Amino acid sequence: MDKLGQIALSMIPGLGPTSCRRLLDAYPGQDIFALPPAELKLAFGSHREVAEAILAKSTHARAEEELRQAERNGVRVLFCTDADYPQRLNRDETADCPVVLYVLGTADLNAERSLAMVGTRRATPQGRDATDRLVQQLQPLGLPVVSGLAYGIDTAAHTAALAHGLPTVAVLGHGLDRIYPAENRGLAAQIVQQGGALLTEYPTGTAINPRYFPARNRIIAALADATVVVEASEKGGALITAAIAAGYHREVFAVPGRITDTYSRGTNNLIATNKAVMVRSADDIAYHMGWPLGGCEAVQKSLFPTLTPDGQRLYDLLRHQGQLTLDELAQQTQMPMPRVAGALFDLEMQQVVRALPGRLYQAVE
Repeated sequence: MDKLGQIALSMIPGLGPTSCRRLLDAYPGQDIFALPPAELKLAFGSHREVAEAILAKSTHARAEEELRQAERNGVRVLFCTDADYPQRLNRDETADCPVVLYVLGTADLNAERSLAMVGTRRATPQGRDATDRLVQQLQPLGLPVVSGLAYGIDTAAHTAALAHGLPTVAVLGHGLDRIYPAENRGLAAQIVQQGGALLTEYPTGTAINPRYFPARNRIIAALADATVVVEASEKGGALITAAIAAGYHREVFAVPGRITDTYSRGTNNLIATNKAVMVRSADDIAYHMGWPLGGCEAVQKSLFPTLTPDGQRLYDLLRHQGQLTLDELAQQTQMPMPRVAGALFDLEMQQVVRALPGRLYQAVE
């Protein structure tokens, strides 16, 4: 299927990303628009309107115009079977990710490591400073920083990446023919000029619509190996992105703040409920991700840790059974919950046990 057909297929009404991927898996390497009518109608069953739209090639005219716009403006059109398409979006758990992406810029979307940074649109000076510090500390890794070009922490993440020589990818919730917020047009241009990219699943002319932004968040989460939430209130898009990232089996990190700060309530809650690993510096991220970053040796476990009897029981249990929750550890050891929590804290301080998102614990071998 040529590029025109790929774009046209992605535009078929009622054919979502998951269904489209299933169709492509069922007919690998084939032109979907050339399939026999009877076979298409059988494939879609009661959803005959989808089969009929494919047979009528009802989206080809719009796809032709989109392809012309892309060629005119230097936009890469990436289909999920292309080598340059971000393979992190092609995993089993990310089947809801788009089959077509429109990309302006040269950023490597399949970089060895990738980090998303998100947070509130109402970032505080402390939040912006924390974002800049983390990006600066991560600079030796050369990884791309992914965010959503929104006000606040998103803007701070992109700006910090540019300032410290890292590529940055901005995922948009609209077409590439516009920038939202308009105040970030200059930033968007700088991202492209400095080896980053603007990326979207939406074709030219797609209006700005609030309902597209949660969908945009799934791409941010999927493009990265881990997501860092810098500041977030009790509700908001950053927490949605964190939840999606966890659902995609990606690590989630959060920067803690004062318990009295409105825009630390979300991050503190992620940490308190073991849905995110606490970040004090980039070393915490590097350590949990296994990334080679100078300085993270300081958080490596002791060569000869001294374990209490309770700690030894918990450590042995985790070594033999893998990841367990606090409740499971208390149940299997028949120890009171406060006693288990205290022993786990001691094990974490000695770096022989690590806390994971989802209230899980794991032995460090």
